[in-house]
Amino acid sequence: MRRAGAGSGAGGARLRLAALLGPPLLWLTLAYLGSLAVLLLSAFWTTDSFTSDVVRTWNTDNVQELLTTPVYRTIALRTLAIAVAVTLLDALLALPMAFCMARVAGPRWRRPLLVAVLTPLWASYLVKAYAWRVMLSEDGVVNSLLSPLGLHGPGYGTPAVVLVLAYLWLPYMILPVYAALERLPERTLEASADLGAGTWRTLRSVVLPAVRPALFAGSVFTFSLSLGDYITVQIVGGKTQLLGNAIASQVTLDLPMAAALSAVPVVLIVCYLAAVRRAGALDAL
Repeated sequence: MRRAGAGSGAGGARLRLAALLGPPLLWLTLAYLGSLAVLLLSAFWTTDSFTSDVVRTWNTDNVQELLTTPVYRTIALRTLAIAVAVTLLDALLALPMAFCMARVAGPRWRRPLLVAVLTPLWASYLVKAYAWRVMLSEDGVVNSLLSPLGLHGPGYGTPAVVLVLAYLWLPYMILPVYAALERLPERTLEASADLGAGTWRTLRSVVLPAVRPALFAGSVFTFSLSLGDYITVQIVGGKTQLLGNAIASQVTLDLPMAAALSAVPVVLIVCYLAAVRRAGALDAL
């Protein structure tokens, strides 16, 4: 009787869990995966050249145009390069900052430093982007600081896009790295020092392997967010064009072509997630 009661109790718990998680999972499936399926399906439709109405006739013209038109390949490669550059720059900045927060700063200062990292996330995206536009202008703060050294700021263009995107997504890289370093046992660093390892050897052989999954986890955010961004490039990018801009310009003119372009970042993100999954990055999210 006791075993039967335990079994019925476990079954009831599973039913309650299913009733609790079922509606949001169903909504996620319909709203996200369903809309994504419709998006990919519409890439194989066409547009009436006279009325600009979408014609639901199956064809592969948009995909062929996407693969054979040099300008689309250039935009896709530029977008990928910027996303990779932003991710690498954020990783280089986040590692020493997170290490100082987790291992150098005392317990009294860790919480204020963590709040300082999170504070920019509370500000509006547009406010931060336009603030960088002002700073990167010809008479901005950046040129004012660099002019005594005989240097000049990047102005508006691809370097400015990389710089601003790296600033915007930096907290998403710092937080998982900080969490990984905070969990790193102190005795591990002490053992490395006792065995005669110097600072750089400890960093290379102990710290980096411990935080590698966290770096990949943070890169999921920085890479995907940079890949889909199109507002920053409109504000500080000058004449630079990314996939987001090409998609936005095609939405009102040729919706199936915009859907075909939208499939490119989706495919790149899926491939990137599959690549970093081997490093345990998804477990560190």
